[in-house]
Amino acid sequence: MDTPLNLVNVTLEYPDGDTTLKALDCVNLALGAGEFLALVGPSGSGKSSLLAVSAALIRPTSGVVTIDGQEANGLRDAELTALRRERIGIIFQQPNLLPSLTAAEQLLLADHLRGKPLAAARRRADELLDVVGLGTVRDKRPHQLSGGQRQRVNIARALMGRPKVLLVDEPTAALDHERSGGIIRLLREVTDEFNVATVMVTHDTEFVPMTDLVASVRDGRVSALQPAKVPSRASS
Repeated sequence: MDTPLNLVNVTLEYPDGDTTLKALDCVNLALGAGEFLALVGPSGSGKSSLLAVSAALIRPTSGVVTIDGQEANGLRDAELTALRRERIGIIFQQPNLLPSLTAAEQLLLADHLRGKPLAAARRRADELLDVVGLGTVRDKRPHQLSGGQRQRVNIARALMGRPKVLLVDEPTAALDHERSGGIIRLLREVTDEFNVATVMVTHDTEFVPMTDLVASVRDGRVSALQPAKVPSRASS
């Protein structure tokens, strides 16, 4: 199995007054293509730091981060930007959509920044909006969409670059129960359809059984990955 995300002995430290705060403590994590991992743990446990290191947004103090076979540690800033743009999709807690752009244009802008031809970007955007169930509202702007629909645009935008790794930060924090379930089911579907390695930080353990694996984070340490006990893909 391909392993698009691999962290080996990753430690992240910050200066904290006269001492040092260890946000991540010797983390080892390997996630295969098509696997969906839920990270759970209390606030301040290190979950967000783990996502940031996995996204190559922060360089670890020590250890090795490998994305789709590429070690991120020794890359220059421009190379890290290219790695994130081409191989990593990030879904933030808040969609942060541009208010003046339609749903389709949000996706087209993402590919424009990658230097992709407009015609190919339009085809990809239409395909992804259909995948996330928004084909009929492609011309609507964020204020015309529900919270769940805005998050679906967020997911489609993260998939525009055909990433190998999908990193998701509390995607249901601002949604009600019904919309939350729909978003996690969608993440399950796109993980399978696009064969990405998906890491989701969540406080909502109710939906963990829709994932493949679960790990807890506490005091910067990550537990061994455990099966999430999915009853069946069809019933989820």
